[in-house]
Amino acid sequence: MIKSIFIDYTGTIIQEKGEDLEKIVFRIWKNSNFKNPEEIASSWWNQIKLMEEKSFGDTFLTEDEIVDHLLGRFKEEVGLADDFSELHKLFQRVWMYAPIFEDVKEFFEKCPLPIYVLTNNGVCYVQECMNHNGLKTAGIISGELVRAYKPHKELFEYALKVCGCSAEEVIHIGDSIVSDVKGALAAGITPILIDRKGTSSYTECRVVNKLTEVLEII
Repeated sequence: MIKSIFIDYTGTIIQEKGEDLEKIVFRIWKNSNFKNPEEIASSWWNQIKLMEEKSFGDTFLTEDEIVDHLLGRFKEEVGLADDFSELHKLFQRVWMYAPIFEDVKEFFEKCPLPIYVLTNNGVCYVQECMNHNGLKTAGIISGELVRAYKPHKELFEYALKVCGCSAEEVIHIGDSIVSDVKGALAAGITPILIDRKGTSSYTECRVVNKLTEVLEII
């Protein structure tokens, strides 16, 4: 019997787009040697994922620290010349005010079970997003709390302690096969992959196209 829902944040609740992100990309493009905006986005997200994978325990870096590190790397590698403090604040705004997906609000309102957000972002940023969009959660579990990001199982195991459930009593919803599906499986939790574009051929777990489809499962 499912007693609680775990759900990913970026890519599942909030979209990786918005006015603040557009400002970041434009400023970096304008003030660096990147050839085009697409190259910036690709480089940024790839490097963030690599740093999150390496960030664990004694080597853990918060998302804020990762942003500062990558901006410094852009300065050295592509000549980025900008106000890094302003860019950092824009990233924080993305974490708080990026648009949520259309199916999120309905899912939160109709879900009969407590929902816990599992995120690599800081709790304060995610909580502001929840407040801004009128979403209620039972808890927010951040990588900072265990000094580990998904797919490290420590984040999932900590969330189980917080909600007081066994691994068999929760499901985890997320958009990433590596971070969400494999991370949940490593902790013995049943994953659900959300594929809003309907292009995934993944067969190792249940795949849904909208969050509201999960309501039929629980």
